[in-house]
Amino acid sequence: MSLSRRNLLAVGGAVGAAGALAPGAAAGAAVTDGPVTDGAHHASRPRVRTGFDRLAADGYDLLAGRTVGVVTNPTGITSDARHIVDVMHADDRVNLTAVFGPEHGFRGTAQAGGSEGRYDDPATGLPVYDTYLKSGKPLADIFTASGVDTIVFDIQDVGARFYTYIWTLYDCMEAAALAGKRLVVLDRPNPVTGRQAHGPVLDPAFASFVGRKPIAQAHGMTVAELARLFNGEFLRANPVALEVVPMSGWRRGDFFDATGLPWVPPSPNMPTPDTALVYSGTCLFEGTNLSEGRGTTRPFELLGAEGITASWAEAATAQRLPGVRFREAHFAPTFSKFQGRTIGGVQLHVHDRVSFDPVRTGIALLITAKRVWNGFAWRPDNGIDRLTGSATVRTMIDAGANTDEVVGAWRADLAAFRSVRRRYLSYRHGGDANESG
Repeated sequence: MSLSRRNLLAVGGAVGAAGALAPGAAAGAAVTDGPVTDGAHHASRPRVRTGFDRLAADGYDLLAGRTVGVVTNPTGITSDARHIVDVMHADDRVNLTAVFGPEHGFRGTAQAGGSEGRYDDPATGLPVYDTYLKSGKPLADIFTASGVDTIVFDIQDVGARFYTYIWTLYDCMEAAALAGKRLVVLDRPNPVTGRQAHGPVLDPAFASFVGRKPIAQAHGMTVAELARLFNGEFLRANPVALEVVPMSGWRRGDFFDATGLPWVPPSPNMPTPDTALVYSGTCLFEGTNLSEGRGTTRPFELLGAEGITASWAEAATAQRLPGVRFREAHFAPTFSKFQGRTIGGVQLHVHDRVSFDPVRTGIALLITAKRVWNGFAWRPDNGIDRLTGSATVRTMIDAGANTDEVVGAWRADLAAFRSVRRRYLSYRHGGDANESG
């Protein structure tokens, strides 16, 4: 199907009649136009077409006559695994003049908390500007200096509030509005589905680059849906001129392996979609003195520390958490915490992805680790508060609260976020006409 400009979502504009909106979807929300294939694994091409693939199939009509800069990283690829910057740079229909790199960099060479800096890309000769930890006027000044009038965002997210690419998106939206630039978001799947939001909602007093605004810890949205929410809820005073190119063929209940798309690690410690599945819960161990599995082949699935015995796996199993099993594990991280030392802990094995709640699981693991290991400690800077979005989780666990009590403490805030979230959902849930919320 040829995609024309009128089928692309424009803020305040209409969408094409590819399908009816699901109940609860906002007016002007994007809709899918059905699967490309029957979704079988042996299909000749992916069932899901990303925003970029639809943009390219339309001859880049949305970018015609524009001077374009792209915010992306190694995940910005076509369905046949070519990088979108290389593809657009070679196409005369696109005037691509700049690239903007997030955390880890445009080509993805930097570890967590790093970037590649300002350089000229050897493959294309394009100038690459560093956006990491830049926001507001300094980032707006970079956009102005680059000479672009349209900024395209295309990065694979993993569905967690503290994964920084969605805040790169927010910062770019805010800065583009300040600089008078237009911003186009090319949508990609939420790899852990968009069924539901889970976990605590950020208290604005704890805002940081791992959580700028009050959304749930596992937000259950795609980047384009988040962009619309950011514009509608948090940038009302000065919204960006926003357009999104939705996917086709993606359903809210799809895990990444159902899409047929190639997986590229969005960051060095996110090697597989399995990592993303547990990340929104087990990344909380970054706020403790335990290893979160960095420096292993299973980051965020392996957790541990020196002196931990089989008692942790036994205590976690006794929690009877849905969809997951725990195995006693021993491993030696090659970098990060406990580098080169053999430690004990657990490995998570998710056996039912649909019933698995990553945030509840992460809380239960924190509680049981503290109970069975007398060496347990929070990071001295209370980084756990920035990850959970407030001091509530830490103080409740310290006071001896159980898993149900901690999870119950955020129920009202989560319900309020789910209500707001529902207004910005744009895709159907499998064969069901109802949006999840």
